[in-house]
Amino acid sequence: MNAVRIVEVGPRDGLQNEPANLPLATRRELIERLARAGLRQIEAGAFVSPKRIPQMADSGELLRLLRASPQRLAGVRLPVLTPNLQGYTAAVAAGADFVAVFASASETFSHKNINCSIAESMRRFEPVLAAARGAGIPVRGYLSCVVACPYEGPIAPAAVAARAAELANMGCCEISLGDTIGVGTPGTVLPMLEAVARVVPPPQLAGHFHDTYGMAVANCFAAYEFGVRTFDASVAGLGGCPYAPGASGNVATEDLVYLFEGLGAATGVDLDALIACGSWICAQLGRTSSSRVAASRASRPGRPGNVAQ
Repeated sequence: MNAVRIVEVGPRDGLQNEPANLPLATRRELIERLARAGLRQIEAGAFVSPKRIPQMADSGELLRLLRASPQRLAGVRLPVLTPNLQGYTAAVAAGADFVAVFASASETFSHKNINCSIAESMRRFEPVLAAARGAGIPVRGYLSCVVACPYEGPIAPAAVAARAAELANMGCCEISLGDTIGVGTPGTVLPMLEAVARVVPPPQLAGHFHDTYGMAVANCFAAYEFGVRTFDASVAGLGGCPYAPGASGNVATEDLVYLFEGLGAATGVDLDALIACGSWICAQLGRTSSSRVAASRASRPGRPGNVAQ
């Protein structure tokens, strides 16, 4: 059976685009519930300016709280976003042993999102990668706007491949390819993957698809067929991108688990427990779940999924 690794990004990429600032205890419980559902890589937070992303304030304290109860998170990796050396240093002081950096394939989006050019962002990452390498800490590289940019329009696959190669050559263990505004289809995602795979092997790639046009699950399936085996998802479809106008949330983790179960690909995730977790966090946020699977299960309780009719 083919195995698929799902990276749960709800506690970071999801919550950072929700209007509510959740208490630390709630954020901690969300991560612990996700771990109990079987997820083994969960983004815990971001060491960024609280003025820009207040929802991620106190990520250091959250990481310390999570580390204080290791038995609850046995075997779970908790990567955190560290966009520069200052953030990396603070994250390591809080106990981080897995970090991530964030770049863009779009020059304009880079300026809008992190206030610097692509080249400047890469220079900021160099000391982070060097410090992490010395400490034996893996670094994940995020690459946004791999299909299109809200300001520039379509992005050439060759440009995406060039940026992905830079991140890999700097030492990123994995490159997460983000369709930030969710406009991709298999017809645009596959040429991008073909270009990137020439410089970074598929086992080192992850798919990160937003669902603005309802294409995220289709894009994940296309990437899976291409050979990608790691996918980012957000419980209940939480989040999006605060600097990408019109972008809706990430693909719901529930929907990807359902997809891959139907394909016979093991995820290690208990779908019922995950749906319950999604319902719980939506209640905390005062919103409804964006998961189609969760909505279907709620409307037809007790009806099994992935059963031939």
